[in-house]
Amino acid sequence: MLGRDYIGIEREAAYREAATARLARVRKFDREALTVTASKRAEPRVPFGQLVERGLLRPGEALYSPRGQVAKVRADGTLVGLDVRGSIHQVGAHLEGAPSCNGWTYWSFRKDGMNVPIDVLRQQIRSEMD
Repeated sequence: MLGRDYIGIEREAAYREAATARLARVRKFDREALTVTASKRAEPRVPFGQLVERGLLRPGEALYSPRGQVAKVRADGTLVGLDVRGSIHQVGAHLEGAPSCNGWTYWSFRKDGMNVPIDVLRQQIRSEMD
């Protein structure tokens, strides 16, 4: 049914016949339905600092949280807020009072007056890697 290859071994003829009959009744899915989508974790890793190195974000540029809190980008690829310094994930978690935070979806930058998630820049770099 799932398009898998197999090898069956059975000594008893009755069991072989039952298995053959059962397999003959299986409706196979079409190939498109069996296509597996890769997980986000399988995508190439892009360090936040690479956005700074490539000039997609500049040192001193402000990033905005969903609640409008601001942190500034540093040249080493970290962020600095009023009372916290660290990675995009650490600073986001601190501001939310949470044990962890996905900084890629948490932080946005301003472009043409609109907030744009920094994950858009990460996806841009990933598309250039292909």
